[in-house]
Amino acid sequence: MDLRVGKIIEAERVEGADKLLKLKVDLGEEERQLVAGIAKFYQPENLIGRELIVVANLEPKTLMGIESQGMLLAASVEGRPVILEPDEEVPPGTKIF
Repeated sequence: MDLRVGKIIEAERVEGADKLLKLKVDLGEEERQLVAGIAKFYQPENLIGRELIVVANLEPKTLMGIESQGMLLAASVEGRPVILEPDEEVPPGTKIF
């Protein structure tokens, strides 16, 4: 599994989907687009600049007509997602071992 630190540089709601956000994530040497089912719990404008953990070696999937090029890691706490993130600033693209 290829886990990397990413930094959210853009976030917006997916039109026609209550649960989905489209995120543009800096992974160091590249930027990736992720689609995540966190819209009911996170406001897009509050995600800009946040670091997160990305599963980077997944095959792209299309959700609501939008390609997702990875997956963010989140914990489930009483049915709500909690984005997992480093406890201090880490450069985008750093591998997690």
